[in-house]
Amino acid sequence: MGRGSQQTDPASGGAGQGAGVFTWEEVQKHSHKGDQWLVIDRKVYNISQWVKRHPGGLRVISHYAGEDATDAFRAFHPQPAYVRKFLKPLLIGELAASEPCQDHQKSETVIQDFRALHDQVEKMGLFRSSPLFFCMYLGHIILLEALALLLLWNFGAGWVTFFACSVLLATSQAQAGWLQHDFGHLSVFRNSFWDHLVHQFVIGHLKGASANWWNHRHFQHHAKPNVFQKDPDVNMINAFVVGEVQPVEYGIKKLKYLPYNHQHKYFFLIGPPLLIPVYFQLQIMHTMISRRLWQDFAWSMSYYLRYCICFIPAFGFVNAFVLFFLVRFMESHWFVWVTQMSHIPMNIDYEKHDDWLTMQLKATCNIEASAFNDWFSGHLNFQIEHHLFPMMPRHNYRHAAPLVEALCKKHGLPYTVKPLWTAFSDIVSSLQKSGEMWLDAYLHK
Repeated sequence: MGRGSQQTDPASGGAGQGAGVFTWEEVQKHSHKGDQWLVIDRKVYNISQWVKRHPGGLRVISHYAGEDATDAFRAFHPQPAYVRKFLKPLLIGELAASEPCQDHQKSETVIQDFRALHDQVEKMGLFRSSPLFFCMYLGHIILLEALALLLLWNFGAGWVTFFACSVLLATSQAQAGWLQHDFGHLSVFRNSFWDHLVHQFVIGHLKGASANWWNHRHFQHHAKPNVFQKDPDVNMINAFVVGEVQPVEYGIKKLKYLPYNHQHKYFFLIGPPLLIPVYFQLQIMHTMISRRLWQDFAWSMSYYLRYCICFIPAFGFVNAFVLFFLVRFMESHWFVWVTQMSHIPMNIDYEKHDDWLTMQLKATCNIEASAFNDWFSGHLNFQIEHHLFPMMPRHNYRHAAPLVEALCKKHGLPYTVKPLWTAFSDIVSSLQKSGEMWLDAYLHK
């Protein structure tokens, strides 16, 4: 039970009481829908009713109910002091002085050292972005689209032009995907208003997608990477079994939606080819309409209008439609291989309540740095640094990497770095391993 002279009714919201002294045991009891507490910098907040108004979405903050959310809070909020003003009415007390930073003592030193590292990279200026870098990056995306149009205008709508345009447009779309990711993480401007505005422009006008859809999905992934029921990126809608826990679970329950022992083969048919042109395309449209995200819808429609104006007069409706899906098809391959190479082969499990550093290292790995790898992956080859410091501008990851690696070495934590092609092959081999585990459990348990 909580200790102290005052206790608060969790249903009341405890607005501004701030008098309770609690143990982790008491905090952990409040981790259910309608009754949620969390801890930030040892302060205990009752967020039971406020979760519905959370700008980042109900789910991402609910994933930390009953836990220490300090490092997640610092990772996602560019102006934490400003945000704390909104949290003040929710304050109901603090952790007892005898309680550790997190609900298990073994993480105490790791947590303190990581927070010291966060302060160090902030003092080094690694959270400050280079406007020139992002201007040039946006410029090369627009240049790729302009080259596609120049080819069309100068050489006409032949098959060679058709396929050349598809390659240029797919490259532009993939790179725009990495750029919207930067603005979505509020890592470019000092004022987050401009990040939000340019994010809507890049993901909406340049890509035809929804900023709100991306935010609510992607921040859950960062908050709880590779955690079943919390990270939407490991929700495989029964098409695949991943990791080492889920395959055995499905096998024991005799679940066979697909022949999972062959998933490393049919991955090439239903994974990279279909994720963006089919699944994401339908999900984005459904989300914008069902949630009445009309601003996102307008940005999205501006992309489709621009595309129709540019390509239907030259190729005709049918061929322009084919070009659109060919571009999405090529972009989808690019996106899947890059995003999954750092996650699918890593640990995938149910919630273990690890500290921030340990949780991110379990779920992510890096790919060797090079000019090509940096560009090809949008610097997501520094996946560890990106997950630890999601608001850090990507051009600073390589400066933070040696510091993170040294911290991992100090605490005996894995800091995994792979060559690009090894990372690609590990996706397939991990799917094969999971499929074999499923088959063994299905047949023998």
